[in-house]
Amino acid sequence: MSLRDVLLDEVKDLYSAEKQLIKALPKMAKGADDEMLRSSILEHLEQTKGHAQRLEQVFELLGEKAKAKHCKGMEGLIEEGQEALEEDEEPPASDVMLIGAALRVEHYEKAAYTVCVNLAKTLGEDEAANLLEQTLEEESATAEKLTARGLELMQQGASEGEEDDEEEMDEEDEEESAPAKKSASKKSSSTKSASKKSSAKKSSKR
Repeated sequence: MSLRDVLLDEVKDLYSAEKQLIKALPKMAKGADDEMLRSSILEHLEQTKGHAQRLEQVFELLGEKAKAKHCKGMEGLIEEGQEALEEDEEPPASDVMLIGAALRVEHYEKAAYTVCVNLAKTLGEDEAANLLEQTLEEESATAEKLTARGLELMQQGASEGEEDDEEEMDEEDEEESAPAKKSASKKSSSTKSASKKSSAKKSSKR
């Protein structure tokens, strides 16, 4: 197999990956609870459609018809994303899991596009390399955006967890102090009762 054959094989694999993503991303967007995350996924959906069109241009530049070779790697990553969607988790944990699945997809694509860019440059296919590099840059930008939002959601989740812990501690303190308050109240009542009895005896003596 020549390097050109390797490039074509990789492009076919990527074409399949992008096609699979175009079908999967709307479901991921629907499953996102965070509005910013949902918006980012939908934005990337439009980019992904453009990525598939660029690959069609690459096929044309290489003198080949656009043809996909089923990408098993992307299939597996999408299945993992589906599993994240099916997990019965509350936000922001559910969104963080979704971002994790999305980032695995992005890193897979970044690796694949990097190989294709380098192969195209090596073979002197500069126009094809430029098109592939544009997509690589967009994939990298998407990964950075997802990472940043993921960190924000993690901090939000950690903050909410601390507040929940404080509320639980306050409730426990209240429960522990309740018997003591009742006991103190009883002692106070007993003291008042004894005082009244003592006063009554003194009055009767008089």
